[in-house]
Amino acid sequence: MPCSGTMMKKLFEWAIDKGNDERLSLLQKVSLFKGLSNKLLLKLMVDLVEKEYRQGELIFAEGDTGKALYIILNGSVEIGKRCGNEDRILATLSTGSFFGELALIDQVPRFASATARETTTLLIMYKSYFDDLIRADTAISSRLLLNLVELLATYVRKNHAAYSCDRDEKS
Repeated sequence: MPCSGTMMKKLFEWAIDKGNDERLSLLQKVSLFKGLSNKLLLKLMVDLVEKEYRQGELIFAEGDTGKALYIILNGSVEIGKRCGNEDRILATLSTGSFFGELALIDQVPRFASATARETTTLLIMYKSYFDDLIRADTAISSRLLLNLVELLATYVRKNHAAYSCDRDEKS
């Protein structure tokens, strides 16, 4: 299938972008993308959206519908949750971290808010792009799905350990 003029322009601009080496190096270290070859990572990178957020800028709010996964290219992000009358910081994430991954599976409301702690550049994978990958590129999608399942299993184990009966007996 031939490429349209717009697509060719996008691919050309992307190919000469000097920041691609930095992005590739970062994605190689992101656990969600483990097992993907450089060739597959480059293919994946073409359609990731890069966006800069100013210090204090809201990336998404608690309760928003999840629509994307975010990877921190540079800067840092604070994940916070409103608990009663106070705001609690659940995590501070830095370069190479990712968040919002559950939005790739379903579009339930966000559990917490994400805010840029400083000027921060994010790579964004929208759920629609992920869904297209699942349908069209089995080499990438099967690896990403396996990595997502491993990540979810880790979340379940962590919660299981936090609420384990053995823990209560030792207290």
